[in-house]
Amino acid sequence: MGLVTLTGIVLSCSDVGEFDRRLVILTKESGRITGFAKGARRPNNPMVAACSPFCFGTFEAFEGRSSYHITKANITNYFRDLVMDYDKVCLGSYFLEVADFLSVEGVDERQRLALLYQSLKALESGKFSHRLLRNIYDLKTWVIDGEYPNVFSCMCCGKKENLTTFSIKRHGMLCRECSEMESGTDISTSTLYAMQFIVSSRIEKLYTFVLNNETEEELTRILCSYRLNYRSHKYKSEEFL
Repeated sequence: MGLVTLTGIVLSCSDVGEFDRRLVILTKESGRITGFAKGARRPNNPMVAACSPFCFGTFEAFEGRSSYHITKANITNYFRDLVMDYDKVCLGSYFLEVADFLSVEGVDERQRLALLYQSLKALESGKFSHRLLRNIYDLKTWVIDGEYPNVFSCMCCGKKENLTTFSIKRHGMLCRECSEMESGTDISTSTLYAMQFIVSSRIEKLYTFVLNNETEEELTRILCSYRLNYRSHKYKSEEFL
């Protein structure tokens, strides 16, 4: 059992025994981990503030066979403005739940952690509509997991020009000629560009644009259909969105 320092975000926490807390943390070094903070529910324990969802910082812990014993935390962002707003908490909780469900222990999850952190910052800022934030987060999550639709070439002939139709069946775009033989949903150029930007951009550059209402609605319809067809898991936090 050795002492390690982990950087991450608390995804969830629960009470254990009389005074302890169990934390699930998405970390840069070890993927998703489970840690226990002894005495963290005692009023004067220094771990009290760190044992809450959304807390981001570094955690010192002793590594065991299947879990960690957390002894110290240095929280650099509590996302206080976020947790004071009910609607933001609902969407933020969805972000945390998705990351919790899809992340794996002992696997490199730096991209997922970066996406989660940047998404929470964008949500806290109040500069973006919540449906745009969810669309960006979901599509980029699918990119990280390798399950995203192809928005750069026709899924039938491979052509990269005149992409006019989105096909749920084909997992991506169809050109004008192929769309005459395959059913799909017409997609505007602005919506296609938005999807291409989300798929190809670095995570740090994701939240640098907004869409007009018409484009945002079209993007939402397309991604909702894709989500319903290929993401069968139902998240508890979706009930509040």
